[in-house]
Amino acid sequence: MVGVGKLLKEAQKIQKKMEEVQASVAATEIDVSSGGGAVQIKVSGNGIIKSIKFDDEFLKEDKAFVEETILAAVQEALTKARAYSEEKMGAVTSGFSVPGLM
Repeated sequence: MVGVGKLLKEAQKIQKKMEEVQASVAATEIDVSSGGGAVQIKVSGNGIIKSIKFDDEFLKEDKAFVEETILAAVQEALTKARAYSEEKMGAVTSGFSVPGLM
């Protein structure tokens, strides 16, 4: 049986690594463009929208089209951020299991 002290040390190492990865994810910026570049969104790896830019000609389009395009761009940006974060965090926690908890 693995000692509790060893498990605690391992958990502390993983916690430290997770904090480092979380900081790295938050500092990462993901760029998404939609509507042929009409909408550009910059989002952090942890899903915070940093900026949204529109092409001037795009804003002259039909209101419903503009709304749909913006919504699609925001959803894509947040989906990419979530996937990026899960990938990075999963790399830290993979292989770690506590007997009796998983």
